[in-house]
Amino acid sequence: MLDIVNVKKTFNQKTVNERTALDSVNLHLDEEDFVTVIGGNGAGKSTLLNAVAGVWPVDSGSIVIDGMDVTDMPEHRRAAVLGRVFQDPMMGTAATMQIEENLALAARRGQRRTLKSGITREERDVYRSQLAELGLGLEDRMTAKVGLLSGGQRQALTLLMATLKKPKLLLLDEHTAALDPRTAAKVLELSEKIIRENRLMTLMVTHNMKDAIRYGNRLIMMNGGKIILDVSGEEKKQLTIERLMEAFAEASGESFVNDRMLLS
Repeated sequence: MLDIVNVKKTFNQKTVNERTALDSVNLHLDEEDFVTVIGGNGAGKSTLLNAVAGVWPVDSGSIVIDGMDVTDMPEHRRAAVLGRVFQDPMMGTAATMQIEENLALAARRGQRRTLKSGITREERDVYRSQLAELGLGLEDRMTAKVGLLSGGQRQALTLLMATLKKPKLLLLDEHTAALDPRTAAKVLELSEKIIRENRLMTLMVTHNMKDAIRYGNRLIMMNGGKIILDVSGEEKKQLTIERLMEAFAEASGESFVNDRMLLS
């Protein structure tokens, strides 16, 4: 379903600020794989997601989603097969528009726009039902402006919008990092529920080692633009934070001393 083959990306080439963000990365995901991605600052986690999403072109290599080579495809065309939730709760929604209007935009992603009525009664019923499953009371506030929602409510809405049309691949880019611990836990639970029920292939970047171990059926660790650890199945179920740090040291020859991750 997803094949990343020998992908390279270097920023500021041939300058004193040259930095290799992705160094011949190879990754294959099967349908329904839920993969958590962890690593220190500058490891290449977000660059990997941005490369898949088409935010910037890669220097070499290929990216194939569901048999379709998207390597040279612009970001707006890839949006038809991708769902994405960002770290910033302010991204992914239109703050000045109503909740139901945001959902209608998500439902029409990839379709031609016409002058017919914006939202039908049948669509409102569907949106109300889906919002009710979030358990946040948003089904009773469908005409409220999204900008009035809390960060957690907004991320939950963005998650629903990103999965409304069942994308080929869901990208979660540290989507709970800006939330308080209690709200982050709620959004992660909702994420797992939606991913499981819709059987979505997912890449979730996180800085939280505990969350990386708890969620998904597979974990990859990145360092210096490379994948240095890839565990799944029973091996992942037996992982602990201590063992994860040991594995990092064994694979990279370095100590895992990222304060942000340790504090999490």
